[in-house]
Amino acid sequence: MQFPTKVENGESAASEGVLEEQTPAPPDIVPILPLRGVVVFPQTAVPLTIGQPRSIKLVDDVVAGDRLVGLVAAINPELETPGPADLYTVGTIATVHRLLRAPDGTIRLLVQGLERIRIVEFTQTEPYLMARIERYPEVVETGLEVDALARNARDQFAAIAELIPSFPRELVASIASIEDPLQTVYAIVNFQRIELAEAQQILEIDSTVEKLRKLVAFLVRETEVLQLGQKIQNEARSEIDKVQREYFLREQLKAIQKELGEKDEQAVEIEEFRQKIEAAKMPEEADKMARRELQRMERLPAAAAEYGVIRTYLDWLVSLPWSLSTEDNLDISHARDVLERDHYGLEDIKERILEFLAIRKLKLERKAQQTQSPDLIRRDREGVILCFVGPPGVGKTSLGQSIARAMGRKFIRISLGGVRDEAEIRGHRRTYIGAMPGRILQALRRVESRNPVFMLDEVDKLVSDFHGDPSSALLEVLDPEQNNEFRDNYLEVAFDLSQVMFIATANTLETIPGPLRDRMEIISLSGYTEGEKVAIAHGYLIPRQVRENGLKPEEVAFTDEALYTIIRQYTREAGVRNLERTIGTICRKIGTRIAEGKGTAYEVTPELVREFLKHPPLQGPEELNVRTSVPGVVPGLAWTPYGGDVLFIEATRMPGSKGFQITGSVGNVMQESARAALSYVRSHAAELGLDPAFYDKTDLHLHIPAGAQPKDGPSAGVTMATALVSLLTGRLVKPGVGMTGEITLRGQVLPIGGVKEKVLAAHRNGLQTVILPKRNEPDLEDVPQEIKTALKFVFVENVDEVIAAALEPAANPAAQPILAQVENKPKKKRKKESQPV
Repeated sequence: MQFPTKVENGESAASEGVLEEQTPAPPDIVPILPLRGVVVFPQTAVPLTIGQPRSIKLVDDVVAGDRLVGLVAAINPELETPGPADLYTVGTIATVHRLLRAPDGTIRLLVQGLERIRIVEFTQTEPYLMARIERYPEVVETGLEVDALARNARDQFAAIAELIPSFPRELVASIASIEDPLQTVYAIVNFQRIELAEAQQILEIDSTVEKLRKLVAFLVRETEVLQLGQKIQNEARSEIDKVQREYFLREQLKAIQKELGEKDEQAVEIEEFRQKIEAAKMPEEADKMARRELQRMERLPAAAAEYGVIRTYLDWLVSLPWSLSTEDNLDISHARDVLERDHYGLEDIKERILEFLAIRKLKLERKAQQTQSPDLIRRDREGVILCFVGPPGVGKTSLGQSIARAMGRKFIRISLGGVRDEAEIRGHRRTYIGAMPGRILQALRRVESRNPVFMLDEVDKLVSDFHGDPSSALLEVLDPEQNNEFRDNYLEVAFDLSQVMFIATANTLETIPGPLRDRMEIISLSGYTEGEKVAIAHGYLIPRQVRENGLKPEEVAFTDEALYTIIRQYTREAGVRNLERTIGTICRKIGTRIAEGKGTAYEVTPELVREFLKHPPLQGPEELNVRTSVPGVVPGLAWTPYGGDVLFIEATRMPGSKGFQITGSVGNVMQESARAALSYVRSHAAELGLDPAFYDKTDLHLHIPAGAQPKDGPSAGVTMATALVSLLTGRLVKPGVGMTGEITLRGQVLPIGGVKEKVLAAHRNGLQTVILPKRNEPDLEDVPQEIKTALKFVFVENVDEVIAAALEPAANPAAQPILAQVENKPKKKRKKESQPV
C-alpha cells in the first residue's frame, strides 16, 4: 500500500519527493505487547526479552499466525502489568523475525519495526491485550533544509561516536550511508541513549523536519555533556601523570644525591625531627608516640597527603614545653613589694599569693626530710587554681600579670568569653582537615614554659549549646587530681598541667556550672571605696594617662576634691575603668590647651572638672531626697554582677477592687516577694493603724524603675513591705535610709547575700543609714573601716523594726491613717476633700 503524503510549506508534491513504497496493510485488530522503558521505531530492528506469562502467551499466538504485533511503550516503566490506560496511544507495528527460548523460561525476540500506528480502542484485555489500530504515517518533506538537518544529525552522531571509544565504527559508517531523512532519524534514535519521554515524543511528531530538529538539539546537548566529561577525565589523568612524574624525578634526585654523598631534603627533615625529639625530653608515652610517627613519616613519600599530616603533628609534639620551666622566685618580701607596688588594696588576694609562695618554699627546703605519702590514690598537689570574682574594672586581669611578676613566672592569658565549642579547649581529632590542639596547649606553646601563670579570662561567659559544652572540658584542666595527665584530642598523649598556676576571672558565680565552680578556690573582689579610688587615681591612673597623652607630670595635677567630684557625679561604679577614661578626657583637653599656647600647667579643681565635662549625669544625695519626698517611695539595695546598686521601690494606689500588679521587668522570685509583702501588710493592718477592709476598694501597683534592666531575687522584700506601709499610712521614708532583706509571711527578716557590695553602693549613692538583717551582722567584717565609720547600721529581725527605723512617725499619732480617714468621709464630700497620697 502506498504511504499518503501531505504537502507542506506551499511546495508541490513533486518537489516533496513522495515516498512510494509498497507495504502490506496491517490487520485492523492486532495483539498489543506493552514495552517497559523502550520505544521501537519503524524501519529498525530491536531485540526484546519477554518474561511475563501473558506476554509469552501473546508471542506464541503471534508466531503461530501472521507474526505481526503492535509494540506500544508504557507511560510508567515501573508497572509490572500495565493496562490500556497505562500505555501511550502511538506505537509501531512490527514483525517477529526470530525467537529463542531461554532456560530460565524467558523468550528472546528480534522484531523489525514496520510503520507507525495509533490505537483506536482496546477490544480485549485477557489473556493479553488486543486493540483496533489505524495506520499513522509520517510527513516526509524534501528540500535543502531537510538534507542539511539530516547531514547535521549524521555528523553529530559521528562526533558522539568519536567521544565513545567502544562505539562500533561499522555502525557509524552504516548510518553515514543512509540518505532517507526519516530513516536517518529512526536509526540514530534507536542506537542513541535517550530518555523514554523524549523518544516517544520523537515517534509522535508527524513532520520529518521537526523530528530532525528535535534530534539535532538532543545530539548537540549530548555532545557537550560527553566533551565536558572527557575534559574532567583528562584533567584527572594529567594530575595523576604529574604526581607520577614528580615521584620519578624525586627518586632520580635521591639516586643522584646518593651517588654524590648528599642527603635529600626528606632525610634531612627526618633527622632534624629525630634531634628535636631527643632534645624535648618528653615523657615515655609522648616519646614513644613521636618515634612511631617518625618511622611512619620516614616510609612515606614527601608528596603523600599523610606525610604533611604527620609532619604537622610531630612539629606540635616537639615544640611543646615538656621540660622547659622557669624557676620560682620564692623571696616573700620581694613578692610583697611587687604586689603592693602594682595594686592598691586587694589584701585577701595578696595574702593568698604570699601563702602559696611560702608553702612552696617550705616544701622545697624540707623536701629531703619529707616521707612518702602512704596514700597511693591521692597524689600531692602542686598547682593552685584560683577564681577572682568581682565587678568589671577592679583589676582582676592586671592582678594576674602582677602575680606572675612577683613569682618570676611567665604570664599567658586566653579569653573564654563566647567560646561554645568543646574542641576549643580539648582540640580536634587528627582525622579532621586543619585539626590542631586546643587553646590550652596552644598557649603553652606560645609561652614556652610548663609552669606559667595561666589566666582564663571571663570563665563565666562560656556558651553551652549543640556544638558542645566547653565548661565540661575545663573540668579536667582545672582539677588538681587529674590535670597532671591532660589529654588533648589532637596529641592523644598526656601533658602535665599540674605545675601551671591557673587563675580564672568572672563577674558572677551564678553562670558558672557547679562542678566547675567546685574545682576552683573562689576569691571575691568587691568594689572600691571612694578613698581607695582616689588613692588608685593618684598612684596609677593619673600617671598613666599623663604619659599616654604626651603630658609631663608637672603640667597637670588633680586635687582630691576634683577626684571626688568625678567619682560621685560622673563615674559612679564599682571599679575604676570609667574613672580612668574620664581622667583621660580631662588630660586630652588640657593637652589641647597647652598645644594651643593657652597655658603651661593646670591644677584640676571641681570647677575645672565641670567646665571640661559639662553637666554631671549623676546626682548626689539630693536625688534621693527628691524621690523619697512622697509616701510610697523607698530606696532598696541590690547586688549586680557589676557591683551593688540602689533601686527605688515605688508604690501607688487607685480606686478599684483588690487589684495588685508589679512592673519593672521583675522575675518570679521578686514577684513572690512582693505578694508576700502585701499579704503581711493586709494581715497586720490593724497593728499598722490601717482599716482592715482597705484592700476591698483599692488597687495597688508596685513599680521598680529602670524597667529595661531585668531584676530578680528575694532581698527586696523588706523594701516592698516598707513602700506599701509608707503609701497606706502616709508616712515618708527617713532621709538617707536604704535597706535590704528577705521577709516571710510572719514578718521575719531573713539574711541575704552580697552585703559588702550593697553597703559600698549605699555609700557611693550618699545614703547615711543602712537597714540589714540581724543575721548579716558578721558580714560587716569584710566592709572597709572607713565605710563602717561613715554609715549607720540598723540590724533588724522583723518587719516592725524595719518600719520603725525607716519611716517618719505619723504627723498626728492620735489621728487615723490617711486611707482610713479617706474611706470614713461622707460620700458626697469625698470627691472634694480627698487628697492624693
